[in-house]
Amino acid sequence: MKHLLFIFLTPLLLFSCQSDLTVKQEDDNDIVAEIIPEVEEDDRVLVWSDEFDGTTLDLNNWSFELGDGCPNLCGWGNNELQSYTDSNHRLEDGMLIISAKNENEYTSTRILTKGKQEFTYGKIETRVKVPSGAGLWPAFWALGGDIDTNSWPDCGEIDIMEYVGKNPGQIFTSVHTRSSYGNTVNTQITPVPNIEDDFHVFAIDWTENYIDFYLDESRVYRYAAQTQTAETWPFNKPFFLLINLAIGGNFGGPVASSVQFPKEYLIDYVRVYQ
Repeated sequence: MKHLLFIFLTPLLLFSCQSDLTVKQEDDNDIVAEIIPEVEEDDRVLVWSDEFDGTTLDLNNWSFELGDGCPNLCGWGNNELQSYTDSNHRLEDGMLIISAKNENEYTSTRILTKGKQEFTYGKIETRVKVPSGAGLWPAFWALGGDIDTNSWPDCGEIDIMEYVGKNPGQIFTSVHTRSSYGNTVNTQITPVPNIEDDFHVFAIDWTENYIDFYLDESRVYRYAAQTQTAETWPFNKPFFLLINLAIGGNFGGPVASSVQFPKEYLIDYVRVYQ
């Protein structure tokens, strides 16, 4: 998610053998259609997962990011309104539940696997239910593990799922690189009527040459650089995962007066296959 300026799967063991047509929005006016070639059988195995079956978050997998990003990245680079805490979440009924609250200030939770669980290539997926309401911005995303020495956007970012409540019934999938970041051209907006009403599975299939994005088994977007350089393809190294529920901001937009807090973002699991 975090575009740092604007900024982010079903357990399928067999991919469709049919070629898919995906539509990529290059800018506000141009739409480019591209044919996604066939994908062979997937023989990868589960190498890591968090099923959120316990009573507390597994700190062998996750760390908390706290505060509002100040002084280095106030509003986390997006003019977001929330302050992140380590208490706006709970594990319940085999799920991680992140709660956005408005109690004198907006609070929420953001967790990441940085330095604990990092991955290069594979299938990464989650099953989540997003909250509704203008101003809410849940996401599941990944950042390059070298971000401390190779700052954003050079480290690379993969937005596996972003939802903004001001645009109900839509999901955003994107990548951010030095060649295009922030309001990146490398994005796909997928319409999903009433997506807020139920759980959905979001995934990427990440290889040396492309990243395919999936929603409930359907491939919706592919990113593949015509020429791989540091500016177009920083995706040949370990990445860590992030889950958060932001409030407001450049992308999230104003919080509607009709939004009744708390609002909850439900995460059933995160799984990685290689």
